[in-house]
Amino acid sequence: MFLKPEKSQMIKPENALKGRETVQEITGIHCVTGNTMVPPFAQGLERALFGMGCFWGAERKLWGVKGVSATAVGYSAGFTPNPTYEEVCSGSTGHSEVVLVIYDPKQVTFAQLLKVFWESHNPTQGMRQGGDEGTQYRSGIYAFDEAQLAQALASKTEYQSALNAKGFGEITTQIAPATEFYYAEEYHQQYLEKNPNGYCGIGGCGVDLA
Repeated sequence: MFLKPEKSQMIKPENALKGRETVQEITGIHCVTGNTMVPPFAQGLERALFGMGCFWGAERKLWGVKGVSATAVGYSAGFTPNPTYEEVCSGSTGHSEVVLVIYDPKQVTFAQLLKVFWESHNPTQGMRQGGDEGTQYRSGIYAFDEAQLAQALASKTEYQSALNAKGFGEITTQIAPATEFYYAEEYHQQYLEKNPNGYCGIGGCGVDLA
């Protein structure tokens, strides 16, 4: 038995689901780019990890960026090992729906990916994104090193100024070091490529990051 939290309230670690040791099995090949979305990655490629609400639309936005080798959807920033989609949606794991981006820094910089991140969703909505409500839909940047963390924090300050000028509220984006990334089930990977008319709730504020 577990305690089910309110949709917009983060569960405490001690109340989270216990999870499992079994790792989610996926093909590991990105159906759009044809590249691997599981380690090991080619030498020189780097990783970024973003949460922008429902991961279906967020992934499509990111795999279209020139220089991105592959993307994968999954769960991170929570407490439950190897969670299922249903468990994450219950709010009982603490995870955010996220997109792992594998990219070539010679073709696209982390700063450029941050621009796509900020401009592609509304980062002022707390534990929801549009009509999708719940802790799994929170905005997040999860840094793989100190350089990414510093850039993310600086970009937040810049984007807050741009939002203020347009009358938007305070950014609620969670910015933190990356923790374990758990791949989502196979049917979620590149979902909107497989289901072109599928649901996509992603939408920005119409405010640019300079």
